[in-house]
Amino acid sequence: MASIDIITTKEVAHLLGVTTKTVFRLIESGDLTRAARGLVDRASVERYLANRQGGRTRVWSEHTAWGALALLSGLTADWLGSVQTSRLRSTLRSIDTEDLIVRLRDRATVHTYTGHRSVITRLSADDRLVVVDTTVLGQVADTTQVNAYLDPAHLATIVGSLGLKQAADGRMTLRVTTFDIDRVRRIANHGTALASVDAATSLDPRTRGLGERTLADSSTRLTA
Repeated sequence: MASIDIITTKEVAHLLGVTTKTVFRLIESGDLTRAARGLVDRASVERYLANRQGGRTRVWSEHTAWGALALLSGLTADWLGSVQTSRLRSTLRSIDTEDLIVRLRDRATVHTYTGHRSVITRLSADDRLVVVDTTVLGQVADTTQVNAYLDPAHLATIVGSLGLKQAADGRMTLRVTTFDIDRVRRIANHGTALASVDAATSLDPRTRGLGERTLADSSTRLTA
């Protein structure tokens, strides 16, 4: 097993511009991964920073974020009022890709895991999950990883039954959202917006760049 690159909580606080008390809260909430007493997995810090670039940008609520993704996917957001939808569409036409990624951040809470390779097949076939198809971005299918959304009610059961272990650099990404999972599935199955925004926060520079470009394309089509 590869060694874990670690960083002290004091160093994390300096990087994030917060107090060590805030760092401990981030560890307890699962936003950062504890490696040992007083130490944090560096990959989890990098992931946290990637998800929070442009921190001064106002983040949308979960329902608004999914409304934006629906519009970017060419769908209607019928859970939003007509005035809110109109304002949201106008905002999508005016903001840049970096701001858009930040605003969409709270669509779900991200958990990453490691586990036996066979687990990926089982996760991909689990109808409680909405698996995001990265091939719509032009990537070759990768059977060594999975990226999926699910209702919080199922997370503990799935993690426990499959023996998943939380790891900041894990290749099994489960994104927990309280938004209606059938609507999430519909958005995932239309267009590239959801796959794009997921890719845009990847720790891999090539995947991140691809996600940013395809998300920008979705925004461009909205303004056409």
